[in-house]
Amino acid sequence: MAAQPAALLGLERTSLRQQAVTALRTAITSGALAPSSPLVETELSEMLQISRGTLREAMRQLQQEGLISAGARGRLYVRHLDAKEIRDIFAVRAALEALAVRDLAERDDRASVIPALREALEVMAHAENDLEARIESDLNFHRLLCRLTGNETLMHSWQSLEGSIRMSIMFAGLEKAVGNMDVGRHSAIVDAIETGDSDKAASTVRSHMAWAASNLVS
Repeated sequence: MAAQPAALLGLERTSLRQQAVTALRTAITSGALAPSSPLVETELSEMLQISRGTLREAMRQLQQEGLISAGARGRLYVRHLDAKEIRDIFAVRAALEALAVRDLAERDDRASVIPALREALEVMAHAENDLEARIESDLNFHRLLCRLTGNETLMHSWQSLEGSIRMSIMFAGLEKAVGNMDVGRHSAIVDAIETGDSDKAASTVRSHMAWAASNLVS
């Protein structure tokens, strides 16, 4: 591992395991640790300045999240997705988030959720020059769609997919990743919810996800 991603250089001595999880997750999501890269404990523990035991705990969590996979003899690698997996991830996202926006659009008090969604869009807009912030703000918008429904099963289902969603972001490189995080395309989802037309809201989300998947695998 020749390069040493900035996200992996040094940690404070508080909450080391969680800091290691965050640093590794950021490096994987941003592409600093490329798909299929081997994760060598000695190198990573030295870069992060933590014990190998703490590193193992962090990597175990990321394996559960779907960011890391085990290869031969139990060696760990950054997970690699193929085109079919990308399409499958976005198909499931489309189903979950279409359910979420349909619920929000059908509410009599749907106007009450619009400000939070508009605020999330503002955060996305202000993060355009910071890749890490842009990724997190995009994920937060989609997570918020599900959380605002109050449907805990829906929220849990989305969260169980979050690791795979993160892995899909940099699948085709930075340019296409940024294209999928366009604020205007996300704003259309909020506009559809605000109309109260649940069919339109659901179809807008499905179109959003279909376009995003196609953009990544084309």
